[in-house]
Amino acid sequence: MPDLKKLETIVQQNCHISDAHFAGHYTLCVFLLKMREYFRWEKRIPLSHSLPKESLGEWMVQREQAWNAIEEQNYSPLEIDGERFDPFDTESINRRLTPHGYVYSGGYGLFHKPCFFLARLTRVETRHDTTLFIAAEEIARDIMAPPAMLLGRHIFIRQESLRRFIWEKIEEWGFKQQEETPMARALACYPQDDPEHMLDLMANNELESLILHESGEAEAHQLLGAEWEMLLDALPRSQAELIARAVRDNLADCLSTLPALIAAQNNAALHFYFANFSGMRRELFPEAMAAYRQWLETGRTDMLSATCRQGAERWLALARQILDLYRQGANPLGTAIEQLCLAS
Repeated sequence: MPDLKKLETIVQQNCHISDAHFAGHYTLCVFLLKMREYFRWEKRIPLSHSLPKESLGEWMVQREQAWNAIEEQNYSPLEIDGERFDPFDTESINRRLTPHGYVYSGGYGLFHKPCFFLARLTRVETRHDTTLFIAAEEIARDIMAPPAMLLGRHIFIRQESLRRFIWEKIEEWGFKQQEETPMARALACYPQDDPEHMLDLMANNELESLILHESGEAEAHQLLGAEWEMLLDALPRSQAELIARAVRDNLADCLSTLPALIAAQNNAALHFYFANFSGMRRELFPEAMAAYRQWLETGRTDMLSATCRQGAERWLALARQILDLYRQGANPLGTAIEQLCLAS
């Protein structure tokens, strides 16, 4: 059995170093929201409980001071049974951990920020040639906690982060109290008398949506090749990176997520999908929202299915055009991508 306490300490320290390097890259609003959520996780405060404002403020000051002290440090290797591993050698690390019921991930997220987590493992599945790791309680993590991540042919699903994400969306909808919204329609598909039970049901349902999206990402990776990741590395912290990621997200969803949800007649997941269809993804793909509205009006999914088929062709073609700009050395690359995509 690996020394889990020592491993947790190293992984958490690497998480802190990543946060110290990238904390200044968020807008103030996003930073505060992420810090609130991180505080709740670290202090193990139930989702339904209010956060103590004074303690939160003191914690934020202390955390930023701690970041200042380590922002020049490098990431430490992970030591398991006397052997050292690069913190990004996820596959080798998991070969040692998964037999003991734990899972680890070290990869890169938005703005090329290193993201690490260590968690208890619920189960491992294989779909086609992709391995799924379903994680439960998170033992170490950074300020970023994406509910799902694709690394090569491995998909990591973080159930704890998924529950938090859904709860945040429920709270956000509660503030708006609008009845005719995708989020209101999604919530109406579940019993309302017990919020915790409702959250469990939603998380179980949305788990499949996460797997479908990441499977679509894996399919998109096969179509676009390894150069796509090199392209993203060349666009750190820019609108062009957000555009490129939105193009691939839309491709993945047209290839996998939406067709599968439509075929399964999973109305709750479809409503929740469009409740979170925002930002650059929505700006680039208004046809999807139009198809969703048509489904609401008629109860027929013909237009939604057709939009997915057309979208799969459109987003693949656009992604390949973006890659051509990268290969041709367009300068500045970000401007060229913005002009191509925002004019499409």
